[in-house]
Amino acid sequence: MAGTEYTLPRAEFDKPVKLLIVVAPFYRDIADQMIAGARAEIEASGGTYDLIEVPGALEVPTAIGIAERMSNYDGYVALGCVIRGETTHYETVCNDSSRGITMLGLQGLCIGNGILTVENRDQAVARADPAQMNKGAGAAAAALHLIALVRKWGGTRKGVGFLPDAEEYKLAGDL
Repeated sequence: MAGTEYTLPRAEFDKPVKLLIVVAPFYRDIADQMIAGARAEIEASGGTYDLIEVPGALEVPTAIGIAERMSNYDGYVALGCVIRGETTHYETVCNDSSRGITMLGLQGLCIGNGILTVENRDQAVARADPAQMNKGAGAAAAALHLIALVRKWGGTRKGVGFLPDAEEYKLAGDL
């Protein structure tokens, strides 16, 4: 029996955040539901966003990498849906899109991964629908929480060790 899912409180910001939603709309209706959830979560946090579409889930990490190098976003929301088919292409797309997003995250990018990997259309609909599992909002919330961590830890760094007494430093400089 599964336990109750816990959701972190919504991330809060004292300065505006801007995200890029990158979506692979292969299943347009599923993508639109996920976009709606992501938009609502970003707006509820006081953030703004741009939205771009790419041909498929494999292109999502590439687009995020390009955007990171050539633009100025605080974070990214990766959206798409991969439904198991009759070939091993499913495993390739699921594994490689996830690996690409993970690698970008480990480089310090704030990415919420909302690429659904499901067995059938009914599972996709349940996860995408903002009135049900709302995985688009979940991906946006994940990105926002990572941005909040970067802002928390990204302030002015204090040096390690000691600072010499100002008077001693001044005297040493006179020698």
